[in-house]
Amino acid sequence: ETDRQTDRQAHPPTTTIMDSSHSDGHDYPKSFGELVPWGDPAWYRGYNSPYYTQSHHDWRVKVRAFVEEHIEGNVRQWDEQKSVPKEIYTKMYQAGLLPAVVGAPWPADFVGQGGPDNFDAFHSLIFIEELGRCGSGGVLWAIMGGMGIGLPPVLHFGSQHLKEKCARQCLTGEQFICLAISEPYAGSDVANIRTTATKDASGDFYVVNGEKKWITNGVFADYFTVACRTGGPGIGGISLLLLERTMPGIECTQMDCMGVWPSGTTYITFDNVKVPKENLIGVENAGFMYIMYNFNYERWGIIAQATKLARVCLEEAFKYANKRRTFGKKLVEHGMIKWKLAEMARQVESTHAHLESLTYQLNTIPREEHFTHLDLIMDISLLKVQATKTFEFCAREAAQIFGGASYVRGGQGEKVERLYREVRAFAIPGGSEEIMLDLAVKMAQKKYGQVLKSRL
Repeated sequence: ETDRQTDRQAHPPTTTIMDSSHSDGHDYPKSFGELVPWGDPAWYRGYNSPYYTQSHHDWRVKVRAFVEEHIEGNVRQWDEQKSVPKEIYTKMYQAGLLPAVVGAPWPADFVGQGGPDNFDAFHSLIFIEELGRCGSGGVLWAIMGGMGIGLPPVLHFGSQHLKEKCARQCLTGEQFICLAISEPYAGSDVANIRTTATKDASGDFYVVNGEKKWITNGVFADYFTVACRTGGPGIGGISLLLLERTMPGIECTQMDCMGVWPSGTTYITFDNVKVPKENLIGVENAGFMYIMYNFNYERWGIIAQATKLARVCLEEAFKYANKRRTFGKKLVEHGMIKWKLAEMARQVESTHAHLESLTYQLNTIPREEHFTHLDLIMDISLLKVQATKTFEFCAREAAQIFGGASYVRGGQGEKVERLYREVRAFAIPGGSEEIMLDLAVKMAQKKYGQVLKSRL
């Protein structure tokens, strides 16, 4: 604890230096944060950027203040107890933050106009990056992992009846929702899910049977957005249904995973669960399209999280290397340690620059085109691999710099030890690295085929 207090004294929580030289008349912060080299994105350190407005600067201050007050000091306790207290969600809503989990546009129909001005993908990026400062993918996923991917299908394609049933309750932190797609024998291969939903004799209910696995937030969810087979084989026979915790026949078991402990990773069984036909999301057998509609945003979220957590590893390693002494000098004065820090910084900064470019595309390409835009799919696929490999590299190199301190839960190496265990939770979900690389080349081939055809 003494080491941690010394570290906090050496690096005060937030330093803001204002710059009034901008041509638009706004007093943007010239620099913001702890000012540890590479510890925050370049625009925090005074670099000019075309992406961020006064609204983004204000939002950054707001999210950081909440994280510093309510989250950072509690991470180890939440991680060990494998859950985040329910009141933190209520506090996030009261602070005007929780609805940001579902991304742009701000869901004003259900929570009012409480968000920042012109809420967009860069506000979402800032939200993820500031939450990620806590150094726990498990806490990130406990807050974002269920609602961030489970509620959008309801918001985009659900009936007004379904939206009124769960949207406000989830956006205010009163209840929870998750997305249940992956199964024991179908992860990235969504087209081959086996969970079935068949109409009963009355035609008024679907009867759902099957299993779901690796479901984030499932153990404490009140609602489940479930992919089921309602038709024939392949992508044309999949539908989405909204199941409710109170429906008999649903059993949830928390899985004991390597990392992301507070996220509530769950194994779910459905045994003759009767679901009213009104709980069908959108049109029957159109579920695959609804899943794909949000897949790019889900993968973008994983990219943003992995990139931030890689940066956390770099920041922790840089601070430690400037404090720890070996052989009569600071670690950072050894050539090999300099090389490790520089290599980590090179990868983090280049990955983040690509992430900002991609975020701009999400802002400017119409949402309904995201899941068919070949260049966007190619870019997201490659960047997900880049981000998770960068995270893995930085976690390893940070652990090497910390030495034995990174092998102990708690203490100076706490964040690095935790993040080292959590890397696989980002490299596999949302499409494994191998699947993403394969998808990128498939889309490139399809794009090239279109180019060649246009020249005929």
